[in-house]
Amino acid sequence: MIKTTCNDSLNEKGWVILDELLEKDLVDRLNADLDRAYSICRDIQLKNGIEVNTDGTVHHVVVLGDSNLELLDKHIPNSTIESYFNGKFILNTFGGVINMKNRNSYVCNVHRDIRSFSGDIPLMLNMLVMLDDFTLENGATYLLTGSHRVSGKPSDDNFFANAERAVGKAGSILLFNSNLWHAAGKNTSDDARRALTLAFTRPFMKQQLDYPKAISNIETLSDNLKQILGFNSRIPSTLDEWYQPPEKRMYKSGQG
Repeated sequence: MIKTTCNDSLNEKGWVILDELLEKDLVDRLNADLDRAYSICRDIQLKNGIEVNTDGTVHHVVVLGDSNLELLDKHIPNSTIESYFNGKFILNTFGGVINMKNRNSYVCNVHRDIRSFSGDIPLMLNMLVMLDDFTLENGATYLLTGSHRVSGKPSDDNFFANAERAVGKAGSILLFNSNLWHAAGKNTSDDARRALTLAFTRPFMKQQLDYPKAISNIETLSDNLKQILGFNSRIPSTLDEWYQPPEKRMYKSGQG
């Protein structure tokens, strides 16, 4: 019998679930940090008049909680992600979703998270961390298997008639090709369904937020975390930053 690997599933189906990868203590701390981050983000959404359809969404929480840095540094499947990109990668974005009863946000629309279809070129990989059990009742994510190979958007009827559901236990991690069409499900249960939503890219792609600039405690970061956060693929802003010996350059070697 041939064993199916994570990358086989990513190539063939476009997605794979790694069951219960995270310990309960870390999941609890991630949930607590997500709740605090949502309070901060929601205040800004309301202040800037963009509260419509953003209810329950949080963005760039990696700068708003120590548990998020711990997740990136010690608990993501690095080898699988490096194999997907055939090389190094960086964090493109780190958000969260609190899917509440009978309340829809933009994540419930059928969408893909890379704006330009990249075909067989692996430019972006999505990672969803289940912070609660994902069930059919509380809005487990819809995934249209194999749609990472198709450039055109499916109709909503076609999508929801054929999509599979990402059902799993809290602490599980869903990886999927960013070309894959997907949507959050509607939560009909009495409890919120929480998740972290991350995306990784090749280092030469722009991050959605300048994480090296946004994170101030650089002296406490491991070399692995600096790589993932993009410290090794920064863009010089002055000629002095440009004209540096290799060991001091902002865009390090081996970044693609």
